[in-house]
Amino acid sequence: MAQATSFERKPHPRTTAIMEGSAKAPTTHEIAESKFGAINAKVGLRITLLVGTMWCAYAFSVVALISLPSAISTHNLTIIIAWISSNFLQLVLLPIIIVGQNIQATASDMRAESTYKDAEAVPHEALEIHRHLGEQDQILKSLVARMESLEAAK
Repeated sequence: MAQATSFERKPHPRTTAIMEGSAKAPTTHEIAESKFGAINAKVGLRITLLVGTMWCAYAFSVVALISLPSAISTHNLTIIIAWISSNFLQLVLLPIIIVGQNIQATASDMRAESTYKDAEAVPHEALEIHRHLGEQDQILKSLVARMESLEAAK
């Protein structure tokens, strides 16, 4: 009976990087800085964080409501509609939409991080399977050797 050759494991480069700890998911700041430059990313992020608050929505509501009486006093439907669309809706909805997007982005980041951690665990589990199979290979080799010695003894 011919002896089977041993399997030689060739790990994927990404698996090796994960096992060494050098593979990591990029952060929002790293992506922003690489795409927009550090200064632009910081300014954009600060403005977004400032405007994307409910307090900013409340402040914009007050600003928009200040001009409401003058829009109504014109009795001109076009001016009233323009006030609703440009002053109120745009000013107030902008920060509220940003708040909603920030909440969705946070939830998405949490899901992505969880998925990344799950994917990071896969090489570890695969190595455990590989070790287990290696132990089984040793047992199978010893069984084959016993069978060969029993056949030779006949």
